[in-house]
Amino acid sequence: MTTESKKPTRELTIGEIVSQTFTLYSQRFIHYLIPFLIAGVIVGLLTMGIYYIIKIPTLTPLPPNPTPEQLSQWFSQFGGYISAVFASAFLVGIIGWIIGQITQGISIKFTNDTLEKGQADLLSSFNFTMAKLLSLLAVSIITGILIGLGLIAFIIPGIILAIIFSLAIPTIIIENTGALESLSRSRLLVSHRWLKTFALLLLIYVIIGIAGVLIGVISLPFGDASPLVSSILSAFVQPILPISLTLYYYSMIARATPQAPPQPTQTT
Repeated sequence: MTTESKKPTRELTIGEIVSQTFTLYSQRFIHYLIPFLIAGVIVGLLTMGIYYIIKIPTLTPLPPNPTPEQLSQWFSQFGGYISAVFASAFLVGIIGWIIGQITQGISIKFTNDTLEKGQADLLSSFNFTMAKLLSLLAVSIITGILIGLGLIAFIIPGIILAIIFSLAIPTIIIENTGALESLSRSRLLVSHRWLKTFALLLLIYVIIGIAGVLIGVISLPFGDASPLVSSILSAFVQPILPISLTLYYYSMIARATPQAPPQPTQTT
């Protein structure tokens, strides 16, 4: 059974991209939610487990006039505290980063198939993403380092690099490119649309950021289970970014593709 393609045939406005993002999400809500929900449960449980295994010691308050021995003990405790915090954060960050790349790739591939074919399958999207995982991780490391250095260098260069590389991951998934090729391809796609790309990314991240603050407030009363609750609730928001980036990718493709002239009407 063949289905009609739903991908954009012209450049979309920011409003159209956001509107179509939420339309696609609502139409395939469960399909988009499942990967992020599973990832959220995994990350949440692993976070709780890591914090349980890596005991973060409680610092003993110093007395008003500590002795040299008390100061030495306190600094020893402080060193152990800092080491435990960094070890926990590092492990949680690595796990979350890898799983995040997988779920983002699945969502982009699922959106790609939905727009191109009118139908999509989560299992095939997962299999394809796993085949491209090394490229996804590589481009994430490269862009993360470059954007991080750019942010350190007076912030503006980092923002510019984030704009330039914003479509690198959709390019890897949709065009089946490698990590380095996707960077130059992304730069080409967003050329002459830097301000528009920045405005779209800013809007999407503001939406996600506001939702993140609300999720943090909601999950705070759950105590030790708050990482799990936060991860599960975040799953409802996270598909917005990959869906919007996929739509923006197709919008930029349509911009670069010459439109066929209308056929003249025949009169009899």
